[in-house]
Amino acid sequence: MKKTWTIGTRGSKLALKQAEIVVNLLRQANEGHVFQIKTIKTTGDTVWDKPLHLIGGKGLFVKEIEEELLTGSIDFAVHSMKDMPTEIDQRLTIGAILKREDPRDVFLSLKHNRLKEIPDGGRIGTNSLRRQSQILFFKKDINVIPIRGNVDTRIRKMESEDLDGIILAYAGVLRMGFAAQIKEILPLDIMVPPSGQGAIGVETRCNKVLLSMLQPINDEISFHEVTIERKLQMKIGGGCNVPLGINAAINERNIILSVIFGKENGEILMKDRQEGDVRESEKMINNAVKKLNHCR
Repeated sequence: MKKTWTIGTRGSKLALKQAEIVVNLLRQANEGHVFQIKTIKTTGDTVWDKPLHLIGGKGLFVKEIEEELLTGSIDFAVHSMKDMPTEIDQRLTIGAILKREDPRDVFLSLKHNRLKEIPDGGRIGTNSLRRQSQILFFKKDINVIPIRGNVDTRIRKMESEDLDGIILAYAGVLRMGFAAQIKEILPLDIMVPPSGQGAIGVETRCNKVLLSMLQPINDEISFHEVTIERKLQMKIGGGCNVPLGINAAINERNIILSVIFGKENGEILMKDRQEGDVRESEKMINNAVKKLNHCR
């Protein structure tokens, strides 16, 4: 059996940070093996002048990496699970999801301490239709300014474009060392995150050896939460092309499933929160789908 393994990732600072986290865990779990990182440029890393939902959505950060997995030029791929399409090649699988970071969104600002403090006509930066929908539902007279880029790039744009604030994922801000700049962690009654946010996933080929190497670094609760979210997202459809928030939170045998679906203008078509036994998760998924179909 070979002893050197290659891990593929995007080349952004956050992606490399996440790949390093995975490498360190794999080294601890698989003594005597060598793990090396290979950066791969994806379509999403080459088009910066258009919103993601206009150029293809979630698969933009995955396709080229998966192609290298299939050819065998890499053995594992590290992804932010919120970037993963719900359907992947049947020859590939998500072999592990690390213990999940807080999945919520956060408000950063040089001018205000809370999102609600932004005055009418204020300008807030985000490129997410989901965030835009929920921001405008919360405060309809805010101007949403589209911005893309890495965490540090967006923080710089907040100042250079004189924005009242920006919305980012807590996990990315924390992993990149900017936690001190967070003004508010947004509760789920204001902002429901997307499926998979806060979770680092490791994709690999459907191979017993590769999967056995990942088993020790998999967090079962996080894996279960993200699986539930992705099942619901698959049934609803739309990916990042629609303003959809989904979050499953499991605590022992209890689960809270939060879902929000809206329009870009801030109109919320469905907002749902279910709580119950985790064994009832499939029933809760179906209930949410029925409610959404009724509202469409």
